[in-house]
Amino acid sequence: MFTGIRRLAASAVAIGSMMVAHGSGSVHAEAVEEFYRGKTIDFLIGAAAGGGYDVAGRAVAQHIGRHIPGNPQIVVRNMPAASSLVMTNHLFNVAKRDGTVFGMTNNNIPLEPRLRLLSPDGSNLKFEIARFSWLGTPLQEPQVLFVWHTAPARSVADLKTNRLLVGAVTVAADNYTLQSLLNRTYGSILDFVTGYPGQNDIFVAMERGEVHANSAGVSNLTVNRPHLLKEGKVRVLVNYGGARLSAFPEVPTAIELMSNDGDRELWRLYTLKYSFARPIALPPDVPEERVKGLREAFDRTMKDPLYIAEAGRIGLDVNPLSGVEVARLVSEIQMAPEPLMARLRELLTPPQKAK
Repeated sequence: MFTGIRRLAASAVAIGSMMVAHGSGSVHAEAVEEFYRGKTIDFLIGAAAGGGYDVAGRAVAQHIGRHIPGNPQIVVRNMPAASSLVMTNHLFNVAKRDGTVFGMTNNNIPLEPRLRLLSPDGSNLKFEIARFSWLGTPLQEPQVLFVWHTAPARSVADLKTNRLLVGAVTVAADNYTLQSLLNRTYGSILDFVTGYPGQNDIFVAMERGEVHANSAGVSNLTVNRPHLLKEGKVRVLVNYGGARLSAFPEVPTAIELMSNDGDRELWRLYTLKYSFARPIALPPDVPEERVKGLREAFDRTMKDPLYIAEAGRIGLDVNPLSGVEVARLVSEIQMAPEPLMARLRELLTPPQKAK
């Protein structure tokens, strides 16, 4: 008899707990909807208008408002400068912390607190990366190294025997750092011509014969300039992602080219940034239920047929990572052993010119 009473009591408690949990979830959802109704969200993009970050960010902005409870308006604001360091500092120190501001950072930003390539003495790092909440990334996109068809390199092995000129924006840009790191770990003998304003200018320089090679996000070839591949004007030699690409299955990753575990781990860690190619962050201290609501809205947007159609129209891959997944990768970078990060920092630091 007493056993039966205890079972009934336990069942009542369980049912009550389920009702409270369900009711609590409903209350939270209603609170989020009530907060965002009639609001405007500022979506900061730490890059100039018209580039890859801007295109991806505006595609998200066009659709995510429908999936946020309360359907707020989304207003995009570009804040280029210092590889989005200025925008990231603003997001951490100035932006409202109520869920009405989020921003898309350069994918170097999660590495910056450990590597300090943008701010060697740390004086311009005015944020704590662990305190951001991540909504996700709409796509993953590795860079690839490619050469003009007249370049004296038909395979990756030729990079060790023939000196090629690579076009680059600055010594802090990926089209410098990736090839510099390849030189110092693989033994390639790539030289650099820096100072180009952007990728379009480097492609023109390749056509003119000023430089032999360049690296860029793979969509710069497959989507923006597919004719160069079709006509055999460029050859892809190295993939800087974590796995081989279906578009170039014969092209090895930089990780595969390494001869020891230490260099393989170094490349694996550094190229994690291409897994969160366009990361979107919230400032610290945003209420938990709003973070949850915005993450769910981002996930729904990535599955929205209208967003997928828009991405296809403008040539964006739809291979997102959730906010939880991006946060895990960012945490992995922050927890990496210091000896590994110190070596990576040393190898990525441009050599000092002799005076």
